[in-house]
Amino acid sequence: MWLDNWNRWKRMSLKSFISLFLVAVSLTVTTASCSPSNTNGGASQTKDITLVSYAVTRTAYEKIIPLFTKQWQEKTGQTVRFDQSYGGSGSQTRAVIDGLEADVVALALSADTLQIQDAGLIQPGWEKKTPNGNGIVHRSVGAIVTREGNPKNIKNWDDLARDDVSVITANPKTSGGARWNYMALWGKITKTGGTEAQAKEFVTKVYANVPVLPKDAREATDAFFAQNQGDALINYENEVILAKQQGQNLPYVVPDINISIDSPIAVVDKYVDKRGTREVAEAFIQFLFTPEAQREFAKVGFRPVVPEVVAEFAANYPKITTLFTIEDFGGWNQVSPKFFADGAIFDDIQANIARR
Repeated sequence: MWLDNWNRWKRMSLKSFISLFLVAVSLTVTTASCSPSNTNGGASQTKDITLVSYAVTRTAYEKIIPLFTKQWQEKTGQTVRFDQSYGGSGSQTRAVIDGLEADVVALALSADTLQIQDAGLIQPGWEKKTPNGNGIVHRSVGAIVTREGNPKNIKNWDDLARDDVSVITANPKTSGGARWNYMALWGKITKTGGTEAQAKEFVTKVYANVPVLPKDAREATDAFFAQNQGDALINYENEVILAKQQGQNLPYVVPDINISIDSPIAVVDKYVDKRGTREVAEAFIQFLFTPEAQREFAKVGFRPVVPEVVAEFAANYPKITTLFTIEDFGGWNQVSPKFFADGAIFDDIQANIARR
């Protein structure tokens, strides 16, 4: 057997030998970089942490992570390597609960972070551990994308209830992003003096104009652009800005009555304690609130939360005259069961539309 192996080895091309040699070297370097070191108080010379976030944040984090790793190495001597996972916020939440060992979660809405808390992976009070005391690392607002030239002359939320306008938005029963869309419409009435009965009537008119309810924001975008459905697409302001930077100059309007789409950041306590990464994970979160990091969020369309950077980028974003938050409705712990649980208000609205 040994002789057979030797003969096969001799028949290998030089190219194959070099490829195997390079793989061996690569594995050796990787193993060496992960091995413990006595420097830095006996801590490992390299720390691996996992960031789990929702899809549209990738562009910002690809800029922010190198800034943090450079600063951390200068401060501690440690090399930090990031494993990054991006996807729909709801699916990312389920993955973490099901065992994806995230050190840090940066999700689309606090309701998702609260699900991870309820699963026993994040300790209560995570919001207060950030520099601004509320856990929100960046913001956005709702936007309405229109067809080229805005042929239906859509200017605000009211226009989405017109009989001649077809609207595309995802299903808030299955999409976290679509819940922001729904609450923007609801708050348009209740936060400007209207009653909940009036809000329900208005939202019913809008959803009666929705021909399909895709399961998530990506499918909604495909329905609008690829399948050419609808006259208007409800989206996030930051997504439209990022699309423009990537060469897609989408016509859109930002209603001046709007909801603050607040995205949270949190350490996953159970996993950082298991992996020994709490110190670096907490330091990363602190870094995200520095002007240096906040500028990178702002550059790709997110509204920053640090006053200094808010002022710097004020000209980039339309002013919102009436801005409300999810806390104005009691927070996600009250909003989710009231509006989106089985048999709750959204189901009732859909039933009313079906009976027409």
